[in-house]
Amino acid sequence: MQSSGLFIGMVTLDLIYRVDRFPHSNQKIAASDCAIAAGGPATNAAVAFSTLGSRALLLGAIGNSPYSRLIQEDLEARGVTSLDVAADATLSPPISSIITTKETGDRAVVSLPGSRVPVPAARFPPGFLLDCDIILWDGHQLELSRACADLRETAARARAKEIPIVLDGGSWKPGLQDVLPAVDYAICSDDFYPPSCNNRQDVLDYLTGLNIPYIAITGGERPIQYLAGGRAGWVDVPSIEPVDTLGAGDIFHGAFCHYILKHDFLEALSRAAEVAAFSCQFFGTRAWCKEISQRFTLSQDDMLGENT
Repeated sequence: MQSSGLFIGMVTLDLIYRVDRFPHSNQKIAASDCAIAAGGPATNAAVAFSTLGSRALLLGAIGNSPYSRLIQEDLEARGVTSLDVAADATLSPPISSIITTKETGDRAVVSLPGSRVPVPAARFPPGFLLDCDIILWDGHQLELSRACADLRETAARARAKEIPIVLDGGSWKPGLQDVLPAVDYAICSDDFYPPSCNNRQDVLDYLTGLNIPYIAITGGERPIQYLAGGRAGWVDVPSIEPVDTLGAGDIFHGAFCHYILKHDFLEALSRAAEVAAFSCQFFGTRAWCKEISQRFTLSQDDMLGENT
């Protein structure tokens, strides 16, 4: 049976350019390639989840503008069902301008914050929790996340099945402290620093103090640090020559959501790292989707590992 995931958070329109090197002050440069796609942590995670064969529902503010239609078309092409909680508004979604370099695959991003389009908790559609196997929050749209946390137990009782929540902890956002106690899997980046935390150990202590059972901290090409059930350690990530690292963390989170429904924590982290590393070998946040489906046999039980 196909798994279903609910992804709550930021939705942007990404304008992505590939250049030889980052421009200097007042310099004009020509790009060798460009791409336009829907973006945002929850959005890219939903695309990865769908690409791997699961059913993704994206909950966020898209609005009703020419830019919004570009976002909708991209999500439809990737098999992601979008639930626009701002469909009756003429707002324009945040637009991100992104530059990636040929030499290293590094990127620079300029974007309006997702918090400029807040959505009240009353817009959360509780019925979708009844058909949901896993939930991801990216830390944006916190009012929707609060509503989701409040209603999750009711939905779980109705389904006689727990619904795990995954946090994409890209960076700390005010208000996260209110929803963190509901999180089952905190998958954070090196840039995630709650108040009064100055290093990784501080972050691990903070999250374990909230009784979050599964914690991982990613570090790009470096091994993933984890803490789970009293066990601590590291998960290696594949070594690659990156073409573009844009969205790799988001893709990692979407892949993790897919695999954690079928495998244990460490296996899910390892397989998600494989998918994220694979995505870094292509320009933009969508080219990898077609390539991975051609290279690997996608199935409900497996995608990487034995099939590689």
